[in-house]
Amino acid sequence: MATRTTKRLLQTAVAGAMLATGMALFAHGDVNPQPVDTGDLPELDDWKLENPFRDADESTLNEAIRIGERGYQANCAVCHGLGGASGGIAPDLRLLEPGFDDEYYVQTVRKGRGAGMPSFDGVLSQEAIWAIYTWLNTMHEEAMDEYY
Repeated sequence: MATRTTKRLLQTAVAGAMLATGMALFAHGDVNPQPVDTGDLPELDDWKLENPFRDADESTLNEAIRIGERGYQANCAVCHGLGGASGGIAPDLRLLEPGFDDEYYVQTVRKGRGAGMPSFDGVLSQEAIWAIYTWLNTMHEEAMDEYY
């Protein structure tokens, strides 16, 4: 009798865990890319492998940060967390060290990463992708203080 009860409890626990996981994934929802108005940012012709806004004049840098925050909240926050702080579904992008690997960042956003990260190639402009990264870079120090 005890074995049957233990087995039933284990089955119930596993079913509950599967249901909770399924609900969490369902609640996560689909990522529907949103257009990002890149405002007064300079148009970039060829794809850059380094952030073109990092060393821009103050006006362009501030515009990139403003646009990047808006673009992040509309396209990235559903997986990577509001305000850049991960909700546990995807990595906390604030932890990317500014300038560490710009090429890795831009290629990941453009091409995606397996089943977890969709491709934004042809959806987000180069200007929008780099603006988002520029904004994320402004959040790096705060995130490091939170985690370490």
